[in-house]
Amino acid sequence: MDRILKPNPVKLIFAFIFKERGSLNLAKNLLKKHFGEIDFVSPVFSFNYTRYYEKEFGRELNRLFVSFKGLINPGELPKIKVFSNKIEKKLSNDNNRLINIDPGYIDLAKLILASTKDYSHRIYLGKGVFAETTLVFEGKSYKPWPWTYPDYGSEEYISVFNKIRGIYAAQIKNI
Repeated sequence: MDRILKPNPVKLIFAFIFKERGSLNLAKNLLKKHFGEIDFVSPVFSFNYTRYYEKEFGRELNRLFVSFKGLINPGELPKIKVFSNKIEKKLSNDNNRLINIDPGYIDLAKLILASTKDYSHRIYLGKGVFAETTLVFEGKSYKPWPWTYPDYGSEEYISVFNKIRGIYAAQIKNI
């Protein structure tokens, strides 16, 4: 019988979709109070890969990624998704969100995103939260799966995740 091992700590990331920078700044500040120092902020990207969010947010949306300096246990992901949903609700206006916040994590082999939506390639974690392996690290870079959202498979986003992975790799050398 194999021993059950404790998982290695992973790099917490958040992906934001937003229209106004004010809601982004409020969300980032609430997350910093809870998770500590942010150690990476991506450029702001135009988010034009889908019209899914237009009814709620309007047009001309933006995307931004951040990672946190403190590493987490991957088992905390459901609790983190529930927390980020509470922030979305707190920052909503007339039951319309002003920001979409998707937590996930990076390790040396993959990028995992949390979702409240089930699908064939997602695994239930508890608390109404599912995990999706969105990218896999092969060779020298992350690569998309057939189910990966098109924006997450873009060169721009993969460049961001490779940078965050580099920060993480340096952090775990001492673990």
